[in-house]
Amino acid sequence: MAVDNVEKGAERRKALGRGLDSLLPSRPKVAEAVQAAAPTVVSSGEAAERPAEEVSEIIPSISAAAERRRGDEILQIPLGEIDKNPYQTRYRPEYENTDRPESVGALAASITVNGVLQPITVRPGKNGRYVLVMGERRCTAARQAGLTTIPAIVRAVSDQQAAEMTIVENLHRHDLNCIEQALAFFKLSERFGLTQEQIAKRVGASRETVANHLRLLKLPEKTMDYLVKGQLSFSHARVLLMLEDQQQLERVADLAVQKHWSVIILEKFVFDMNMAPPPPEARWAEPPMQGPGAKQVDPNVRSAQRELERILGLKVRIRDRHGKGKIVLEYRTLEDFDRVVGMFKESRQ
Repeated sequence: MAVDNVEKGAERRKALGRGLDSLLPSRPKVAEAVQAAAPTVVSSGEAAERPAEEVSEIIPSISAAAERRRGDEILQIPLGEIDKNPYQTRYRPEYENTDRPESVGALAASITVNGVLQPITVRPGKNGRYVLVMGERRCTAARQAGLTTIPAIVRAVSDQQAAEMTIVENLHRHDLNCIEQALAFFKLSERFGLTQEQIAKRVGASRETVANHLRLLKLPEKTMDYLVKGQLSFSHARVLLMLEDQQQLERVADLAVQKHWSVIILEKFVFDMNMAPPPPEARWAEPPMQGPGAKQVDPNVRSAQRELERILGLKVRIRDRHGKGKIVLEYRTLEDFDRVVGMFKESRQ
């Protein structure tokens, strides 16, 4: 998977933290009925006295303000009374790298020694039960560690708030893959009818980020598995989606994985296929680099096409013949069409 530099990652997490804070206005304490179901109460002040080093080693990097507000009560809730989060977007959790420090297995080992230092967030469910909002990995790790209860904060939030809180928490995960991120945005769009602009504002991301991730869900399942496993990066996927012959996408993805192509080599291969597709057999027999007699594509045209796709969030094709040609923009939804038309109108003002 493509890895951003440390500074960009820090800026991204900071922005997402602001998105989550906007979802959590101050709320009253949990009702007495909740306390009766879980009599052991730990004050948030006592929990805050834990060394920060311990928290950073054991708990995923999410903003403490996202889960705790002054005056919140932290309750010990039986794990058996907590139902699964319906808005969780983990994709193929069996692909998780168990060697990573933030894996569930490593977290369970830490919990065995230190306990759960950061409370999960739940909301009241039916028949006196609770529904998980934030902290699925902590719940799973706590069960693996043999715990029967877990510290939790109970919040009365709406379905949409619960979904947004879950998604923003996931966006803070270091091991988040781009397919899980795409599924998170898709759930907000489909379940609550939010536009890409609205999703971007709610989770503290750019509209371009939302649009580019949603496009990944058009990939074949096998190709999505490559992304989840880290065999292809987000940048590889964006290049694959530029293929005009989408029926060949899976085959090109297989080739990229087998030959360990960089994004640059894959981009050149896809660009050449789109510009002057050779006969089918020759297409796969030839290496991705052009031979001496092959038609050369102006690198300026290639660069301009990439830049337009980045700005517009659409597939772009440029056909240039001796300084004349055409630019083709391909949109998949009416929302994309209206958005791009709006961008052109704004540029004229």
